[in-house]
Amino acid sequence: MGVIASDSFDTVIVGGGHNALTAAAYLSRAGQRVLLLERLDVLGGAAISAPAFAGVEARLSRYSYLVSLLPRQIIDDLALDVRLARRTFASYTPDPADGGRSGFLASTHDFAEFGALCDSVTRPIWDSMLKPLRRRSAARTGAWEQFIETPIGEVIRAATPDDLRRGVLLTDALIGTFASADDPSLQQNICFLYHQMNPWDVPIGGMGAVTGSLEASARRHGAELRTGAEVLSVSPDGEVRYRTGSGEHTVAGARVLSGVSPTVLAGLLGEAPPAGQPGAQVKVNLLLNRLPRLRDESVTPEQAFGGTFHVNETYTQLESAYRQASSDRIPQPLPCEIYCHSLADSSILSPELRASGAQTLTVFGLHTPHGLGASAEQLQHAVLASLNSVLAEPITDVVATDADGRPCIETKTTVDLEDALGMTAGNIFHGGLQWPFAEDDEQLETAAQRWGVATDHDRILLCGSGSRRGGGVSGLGGYHAAMAVLDAD
Repeated sequence: MGVIASDSFDTVIVGGGHNALTAAAYLSRAGQRVLLLERLDVLGGAAISAPAFAGVEARLSRYSYLVSLLPRQIIDDLALDVRLARRTFASYTPDPADGGRSGFLASTHDFAEFGALCDSVTRPIWDSMLKPLRRRSAARTGAWEQFIETPIGEVIRAATPDDLRRGVLLTDALIGTFASADDPSLQQNICFLYHQMNPWDVPIGGMGAVTGSLEASARRHGAELRTGAEVLSVSPDGEVRYRTGSGEHTVAGARVLSGVSPTVLAGLLGEAPPAGQPGAQVKVNLLLNRLPRLRDESVTPEQAFGGTFHVNETYTQLESAYRQASSDRIPQPLPCEIYCHSLADSSILSPELRASGAQTLTVFGLHTPHGLGASAEQLQHAVLASLNSVLAEPITDVVATDADGRPCIETKTTVDLEDALGMTAGNIFHGGLQWPFAEDDEQLETAAQRWGVATDHDRILLCGSGSRRGGGVSGLGGYHAAMAVLDAD
């Protein structure tokens, strides 16, 4: 099969995740001719919903699962049909000191003083996320030194003497980030900052409802979206070569936006990969016949699973788990946190499953870095063992079975993320989060630099989680790239 003649577009977008779709919708809305190329047969990247279990009518958010940093302005600008549900409780944490026979059910009023201190930094930053980057000195406000310049471990230890409550606070610094609470790199602080900027809500209809609405907006505004289109190379002058079932094609873009990781982009450009960070999480999806019974009889399962259910995540346990993983061992016990989508949004289940009392669980295990050498089976075993340590019955006793009689348990490791979605080293942030502001001596001469989406090539911009303020299901990477293109024009 030969190479098909090239075509020209205002913007060619590589990758079809939620950020890429956001950029496609904004640019086509502005009148540009936009082509988006996605290797897989479906759009949405990590933000999809799918039936994970054979013959079971439950559409799970298989990879990403909560929405936090998606601004209302993006929803309104693109006329998205996106609805979010606030969870009933903030969190529940069984106390491992007594085997989970007691615990801490947190409401939005707990940690009020700490939250106000944190808000003095995060609120102004959140208010700047739809604007060009501010410099560090201009962004400095509130309790800046505590949260931006001091390891978060020091701040948390000063906030409370309680090991369990310290752990509840520390978990937000470790989602997808492999670091100690006192890591001098402050990667844990950056992660904490992003997780504290806005509430984490459940997308009604699952994560696929979010990307489905973005796809519909992009198509409605005239963007051309091609699936099954594997990009083979990108040139600095905007030529993109890709392959479909009908052969190889080349297209030219006045600009090319990259929704893939910076490492994948470097490969497409034939350049050396940038330094990055490995992912450090394992995700287990389950469908249950009912919620499991707890050892703590002071709370109901609906209360405990109504927010984030923390398992073996005291401050001491989290630090111990980091040390074990640093020595190439699966942490015992494995720190985990659980989200029950179906309690807040039962629409992802069929009417029959809803009537039966079925529930979904998403379990997110921390401190399992890419390269640990553990198999999916070993990690799944560690996750289930951790859960069982605080339950009054084995979790497998309430796991539903699929049409073939197999347990409805699905495990996604960093290896799976890299193989299936092209997320380098399984990093859900495409290589590591960055501060959402520019350094005082950083060049901000071009529109791409000012919006935090620049590469070494003027015609190639980042538009995914690898951009300066990417990460999470936010659409911000796509928004910033689109604004940089329009500002430059």
